[in-house]
Amino acid sequence: MSDSPLASFLLPEGFRRPSMAAVLHETSVVTEAGRYAARAAEERRSRRARPYSGRSVERAVEPVILVPGFMAGDGTLSLMARALRGRGFRTYRSHIHANVGCTLNAAAQLESRLEAIALRRGTRVQIVGHSLGGMIARGVAVRRPDLVAGIVTMGSPMLAPAAHHVALSWGVDTLVRLSKAGVPGLMSEECVAGSCARQSFDESRSPLSASVGFTALYSKRDGIVDWRACVDPIAVPVEVTASHCGMALDPRVIDHVSAALHRQMDSHQEGLRIA
Repeated sequence: MSDSPLASFLLPEGFRRPSMAAVLHETSVVTEAGRYAARAAEERRSRRARPYSGRSVERAVEPVILVPGFMAGDGTLSLMARALRGRGFRTYRSHIHANVGCTLNAAAQLESRLEAIALRRGTRVQIVGHSLGGMIARGVAVRRPDLVAGIVTMGSPMLAPAAHHVALSWGVDTLVRLSKAGVPGLMSEECVAGSCARQSFDESRSPLSASVGFTALYSKRDGIVDWRACVDPIAVPVEVTASHCGMALDPRVIDHVSAALHRQMDSHQEGLRIA
């Protein structure tokens, strides 16, 4: 861990950082983007071929908020949000413009956003989180099961946050240096190696309420994080074939996300009927 600014406890025994060459897997994001464009075009043609009265889709009961990964913003999940809306989900942005600040602050911001959505819709919210976004989602779900109905994580290394490509460590190191220089709103040393980092890590490993559904998507082609760190033992594991970045837009991954959201929503509704 000498080449990483992150605390050693964030890379437990049994996990490893992807090799330098592993990042080449991320070049498949071009293919995955093309796959999304082809699927979107096909769905538009299919929709236009149907009678106007048959074009609407049934709205899902529970709203969905999408949370971006490290150094990313809501825009990186806009294509997934559009696809989910086409399937009847009411989606919301996290209002994270660039996920580069303190994780605990991001969690507090997400919690506040969830409160507003839950109050507006009168129901708990499901969260889809990409990479760091999934780790933040899991921590919030631990604290606020009254707000969170379920979470779907995509390539989120909850079991070992530091099991990531060295390029990400360089990014973290840059943010910490800029924070030390006085630039506000960025990760500080405390966020990646101090008590702040420890609290975030502990929350991302804590048990979830039985009322909160949890699905963890992972890919053995992930060139950014160790896929084994993404398979939380209390989650429903779902293997996908995509790059780390491509998970945000590959239609095959979106299919799995949609299925997980429906499964968790149905489970929640069934629980209410039994109660």
